[in-house]
Amino acid sequence: MKKYIAIPLMSLMGCAAAFLSSCEDTLDADKYFDDRRTLETVFTDINQTNGWLAQAFSFLKDDLADCHTKEGAFLHCFADDMYFGDRDSSLGDGYNSFDSYASFKQGDYDENFGSNAWFQAYKGIYQASIFIHNIDMNYRLTEEDRLDMKGQARFVRAYYYWLLLRKYGPVPIMPDEGADYTLDYRELSIARSTYEECAEFIASEMVKAANELQSWSRFTGNTNLESLIRPTRGAALATRALAYIYAASPLANGQLANGSHPAQVTDGFAKTFTNFDGKPLLSLTYDESKWARAAAACRDVMECEANYELYHVGVNEVDNKYTGYPETITPPADGDFSEKGWPEGWQDIDPYLSYRDLFNGVAGLDNTELIFTRGYNSAGSRHASVDGFVTHQMPNTLNGWNCHGLTQKMVDAYYMNDGTDCPGKDSEMNGGDGSKRREGWTTTRGDFPASKYPPLGTGVSMQYAEREPRFYACVSFNGSYWWDQNPQKSQKYTQIFYWRGTSSSSSSSGASTTQNNGHSNTSSYWLRTGIGCKKWVNPRDWRSKLDAGDYDNIVQKWEPAIRYADILLMYAEALNELTGSYTIASWDGSETYTISRDINEMKRGIRPVRCRAGLPDFNESIYGDAFELRERIKRERMIEFLGEGKRYYDLRRWMDAPVEESKPVYGCNVMMTSKQKDDFQKIVPVYSLPTVFSDKMYFWPICTSELKRNVNLVQNPGWKYND
Repeated sequence: MKKYIAIPLMSLMGCAAAFLSSCEDTLDADKYFDDRRTLETVFTDINQTNGWLAQAFSFLKDDLADCHTKEGAFLHCFADDMYFGDRDSSLGDGYNSFDSYASFKQGDYDENFGSNAWFQAYKGIYQASIFIHNIDMNYRLTEEDRLDMKGQARFVRAYYYWLLLRKYGPVPIMPDEGADYTLDYRELSIARSTYEECAEFIASEMVKAANELQSWSRFTGNTNLESLIRPTRGAALATRALAYIYAASPLANGQLANGSHPAQVTDGFAKTFTNFDGKPLLSLTYDESKWARAAAACRDVMECEANYELYHVGVNEVDNKYTGYPETITPPADGDFSEKGWPEGWQDIDPYLSYRDLFNGVAGLDNTELIFTRGYNSAGSRHASVDGFVTHQMPNTLNGWNCHGLTQKMVDAYYMNDGTDCPGKDSEMNGGDGSKRREGWTTTRGDFPASKYPPLGTGVSMQYAEREPRFYACVSFNGSYWWDQNPQKSQKYTQIFYWRGTSSSSSSSGASTTQNNGHSNTSSYWLRTGIGCKKWVNPRDWRSKLDAGDYDNIVQKWEPAIRYADILLMYAEALNELTGSYTIASWDGSETYTISRDINEMKRGIRPVRCRAGLPDFNESIYGDAFELRERIKRERMIEFLGEGKRYYDLRRWMDAPVEESKPVYGCNVMMTSKQKDDFQKIVPVYSLPTVFSDKMYFWPICTSELKRNVNLVQNPGWKYND
């Protein structure tokens, strides 16, 4: 017997009304395939069944990835910490002629820009739903395999909803088995569920998926990439924790409406965000228990059988394979972490490489920090994801595009190696406080190669000396070193400066040639703040030419969609917001947690991240002050997750974006030449990088074509309904 299901050929628009967008949109399952195969044929054949499941995961890319460059609407790696500077005007790249950093930062894109994420997510939701309801007919698979595959499909369906919730806010939840296309058009239109309803749906589906999935880990002894990117029980529980932490945060939890959170905007946004029947889509009443629920969900991940821990590299494992490649950056003794071995301390690990190698392709398949990944980039899509980051960050002289940079705010967020603030932190942004002076002198030949200030070379500002290891793993400051493994070049370790000018200097430091990659009148590829980014870059990455298609020698990297450090910091964040005590059952009901603002429990989340970073723990006075610890956790997330697509959404869920994304961007004075080195390091506003925030930018707009198809679908506040 044939099964008749409404199938949208173009996009599954997130509402059942989309199924009737044309006379061709309502098809029986036979017509869905060119060779007229029925669903029964597909789901009784092992290869075709596997193919259907793989297709359900195939939409987790491009606009639905976490680490990406800037094409299309995938711009959430650029908040107040990072910018792109190679698109200063509208060049018309197929995205409604949108290609401007200024347009993005000012919210000047329209409702139809970047709608692909919505379309692709609902395609994946539909694909997974069909799989869930048909896999049991495949008796060629064992019962255990069928259950595991059903869990995978259930996971990815709920994961698409999580990505939609994070980007668009509350969305319509589709009927489980599709829509009855014999219904009236208006009956097929599905209104948005509330934020809380979406979060609860995602969470409940992830519990079901965790019960169906048969494995806590797919990494041990597995080299099949397709299998490795499939979810585990731990990934399901981690996504559940993400949904709950967002639902507990100020934007969705009424904390603004009752004045219990120091957000800096009015509560009008939440009050006006309703369905057509007046039903509020964001909570207007604060519920502290949501923080406890989120903390318990994080604890489920921390105590699960997957045994996650932060990636780390032992000191004795370090091999100086590259010319000038620093073997270690030893933090100063703190009387705590410095006296103990991992995981209680950093005495026997290398904090610098432990963090850097997590992102640059060195960490292998046994990486216990990686909870869920979409894999590494295949040749066909490498430019659009992590490898695109690498090529945009590499200097011109290494055949990179030299345009993804960091703001001074981001540079100042990094701690000194003893855990104190850098001299002059944020002073220019806060009115030029003269009591906070930046270091004004530079290193000399006497400091190098004796490594008095590792890993600085000659002529580098002391503003960049004695910083925490994560700083050197991520920040390409003026005069920092880059590696070049191009076999046609003899110099493998090059010092790069970003001041204005076009000619390369012939001077050298050690065995390295000093080269200029600064502002010129002939290229748009220069850093607007004079500060670059090294995260994701591997010393073995090189390019033979400045060409969009040259990625053959870029080391493949795993994209960390969810990693354990996120769970740990969210756990501490959620506990810090509590004033009462809560009793909450674990995800499977096997035990009961007592959840409260327990300092020792908060340390379980914070200490491992600080230790791996080579930084001392916070002192007891900070742990004792909920407001101060909240600010420290936010800063820790800003540093730890640079370039991972999290800061953009953190600022919104915390409702900090109106303040933080409206602050002017500051950086070095890049108009200065090599003859004005001291003036280059003076921190100035960068007016070519405008920044502003309006309430409509809390959520991405829904495409107008979707609103026309679904008459019950409301637009996000501040955006237009019609063309």
